[in-house]
Amino acid sequence: MAGQLNVQRLDSVFRTRPDILESIHKAADSPSRVQLFNKIADFVYEQIGNPSSSGPAAKRRRVDVEPSQNGSASNAATVATSIDDVASEDILLEIKDISISIPQRKKFELCFTSKHIYARVPGTTAPVPGIVYAWKDIEYAFYLPVPEKSQVQHNYILLPQHSYFNLKSTTPSVDPLVFTVSAGAPKPGSIGGPNAGAASAVSDSYATLFHWAINKCLKAGGGDVQIVAADPSKFHSKVRQPHRPKEPAVHVKAFRGSKDGYLFFLENGILWGFKKPLMFIPLEKIAAISYTNVLQRTFNMVVEVFSGENGGDEATEDLEFAMLDQEDYGGINESYVARHKLQDRSMADRRKAKKELVENAKGKKGADDANGEGRDANGHVTEDDGMTELERAQMEAEKQLQDEEDEEEEDYDPGSDGDSDGSGTSSEGDDDDDDDDGVEDGGDDGDE
Repeated sequence: MAGQLNVQRLDSVFRTRPDILESIHKAADSPSRVQLFNKIADFVYEQIGNPSSSGPAAKRRRVDVEPSQNGSASNAATVATSIDDVASEDILLEIKDISISIPQRKKFELCFTSKHIYARVPGTTAPVPGIVYAWKDIEYAFYLPVPEKSQVQHNYILLPQHSYFNLKSTTPSVDPLVFTVSAGAPKPGSIGGPNAGAASAVSDSYATLFHWAINKCLKAGGGDVQIVAADPSKFHSKVRQPHRPKEPAVHVKAFRGSKDGYLFFLENGILWGFKKPLMFIPLEKIAAISYTNVLQRTFNMVVEVFSGENGGDEATEDLEFAMLDQEDYGGINESYVARHKLQDRSMADRRKAKKELVENAKGKKGADDANGEGRDANGHVTEDDGMTELERAQMEAEKQLQDEEDEEEEDYDPGSDGDSDGSGTSSEGDDDDDDDDGVEDGGDDGDE
C-alpha cells in the first residue's frame, strides 16, 4: 500500500474515534504524511489491536484497563481487557460534568456499565486511558467531605487493588478514582443512558444518585463493598472550622513528608488524602499508634503497620503524619485509638530514647529543681503518674520555661554589689550603683 493510507488498519485502531479518522484522511495530503500515519496505525495496532502481541508489559499496561495484579503462573495467560473492549460494553448510565481530581484533574462524563466505570471526554465515545476501573477490582469506597471549602462538597473515592497501600513504593501501581460532587441536585439533561429513568427517582442530590448507582454496580460485580462515610458522632475534630463554624470537621490536618493533607479516622481504617499518592490504612493492618515530637501546639502521629504480604505480625513499618493540632489529641486517642482497641506505644523504649536525646540536647536541669510530685531524681516526669504522653510533655515544657525564667531572674541583680558592703563606700567607678543607696541613707539631696 505504498502511497496510500492503510484504511483497514486505521479503521481497526480508531473505529471508536471517527473524529480522529476524519482528521487523518484530511491531513494525509503527501506521501510522507501517508507513510507516517500508516506507521502510527501499525504501532498502535501492535500494542492494543492484537491481544496476542508480545510487546513489553510496561508499554501494554498504558492502554490495558484490567492488568492482572497476580503474578502467579496460573494467571499468566490472562488477557487484559482493552479500551476497545470496554468501549463496546453497553452503557447503563452516564452522568455529565463530573469533576475528577485523581488520576486527572478535569471535568469528564462518568459512564457506568455492568463491568466497568470509566471517564469519557464530552463529545467522544471512547474511555479515557487510565480512568477505567472494573467493579470487581474495587476494594473500598468512601464518601467524604472536601475540607476547607465554603460551599459543601464531597469526594467519592473508589480504591481498586494496589491503589492505596504500598509501603515499598512511594507511588501505588494503580491510581484510585476520586471525583467531587456538590450538595445540590444534578442539572437537567446531565443524566443519560437506559437507566436514566430509574436514576431520576433517586436524583434529589448527587449523593443519592451516586450512592444508588455505585452500590448497585458494586453488588452486581460480585463484591460486598459498601460506601463508607465519615460519622461525626464517632469522630470529629476539636478544631473549629472558620468557614463553617457550626459544622464539626471530620478531618484532621496533617503532613505526610512535605505534602499537606487530611486524615480521616473511619470505621474501617485511616485515610490520608486528597493528594497523590492517596493512602488508606485498613484497621487490620494497624499494629499500633504512637505520638512523637510533642510540642506546645502540635504533635506527630506514627502508625505502625504490618508490612507483610498477608498482614503477618513479624514485619512492621512506620508511617508518620506530622504537625497535628494538640486539640485533636483527645479525640484521636479516646474516640478512635481506645474505641478500636489499638495499641498505644508512645512510651515504647525507642520512643523514650528519642525523647531523652531531645531533652539532653536542651540541657535540662538536674535534681535540684526536681521537687514536683511525679518527677524522678533527674527532673523528668515519671511514667507511672497516670498522665498521658502529651500531658507529660506539656508539663516538661512548662517546667523548662519556668527554669529559664528563674535563671534570668538570678542572673539579673543590679543592687547586689551595693548591698554587699552595707557602707555605701566604693570606688568612683561604682558611683552609679550607689546613688539609690545614698538616697535611702539620707545622703546628699542637693542635686534636686
